[in-house]
Amino acid sequence: MSTRKLTLDLHPVFNRGREIDQALAEAMDEAQATKAKQLEIIHGKGSGQLKKRVLRYLDRKDVKARYHRVDKDAGNSGHVIVHFRWSRGQ
Repeated sequence: MSTRKLTLDLHPVFNRGREIDQALAEAMDEAQATKAKQLEIIHGKGSGQLKKRVLRYLDRKDVKARYHRVDKDAGNSGHVIVHFRWSRGQ
């Protein structure tokens, strides 16, 4: 099992909806392929709209089945951390 932590910074695509979803999907795919333990998604503070979009994406039933839990860091509201729990054979 990997102790690898992946990071996705959404600042470059913050105002392009389709690219945001694509970046999130690719990051989730990479986390699964590398059996990463965590995925840090940096959405920035701003108005909170990008964070809401990220959380809506992560709350989708098909996406939710791919991770263990999500931490919304109270000390740094500019990112969320997605935790994975991989079992053998996954």
